[in-house]
Amino acid sequence: MSNRANSRTAVDRARPIDHQRAHEFQAYGHMTRRPIALAEDAARQSVENLNQLLADAMTLRDLYKKHHWQVAGPTFHQLHLLFDKHYEEQNELVDSIAERIQTLGGVCVAMAADVAEASIIPRPPKGREEAPVQISRLLHAHEIVLEEVRSMARQAAAAGDDGTNDLLASDVIRGNERQVWFLSEHVVDVPLVRAD
Repeated sequence: MSNRANSRTAVDRARPIDHQRAHEFQAYGHMTRRPIALAEDAARQSVENLNQLLADAMTLRDLYKKHHWQVAGPTFHQLHLLFDKHYEEQNELVDSIAERIQTLGGVCVAMAADVAEASIIPRPPKGREEAPVQISRLLHAHEIVLEEVRSMARQAAAAGDDGTNDLLASDVIRGNERQVWFLSEHVVDVPLVRAD
């Protein structure tokens, strides 16, 4: 009898404890104080700005994946690869932005429904579009991100939040500008076979 009870206990201990429920320990929009030598108001403003940027960066990232899957035409191969490369680069920026929010003591936006609700980038149609339209849509999304991130970088610098300013200026602005350059070169109207 004793061995049977012990084996049952061992089985129960090996079973995952699933279906657990509890209250949130930090609600979205609430800050936790971190000892990072930054004023709480500055951290709070950066978290608010970064969550907006995060929603827009996630939308831009997903727009790249949509176009990667749906691109068509003579430049299919080049754009298919470029869109996927830019998706991966945006994904790295998304992770950096989310980690900065958490570092500052905030809670980052994370779920698709919350991102869609917060993003200011216009929603594309579900169907396929021609490559020049896809590129134009991506360029417009980048312009939205760059306009907001420049303002956010200035706010972070003025508040003494050097970490956020560095992330925005060094990574987000430069990365998005480079992607704009690569994209915009695909919609320059130049001859394909014979020079004018």
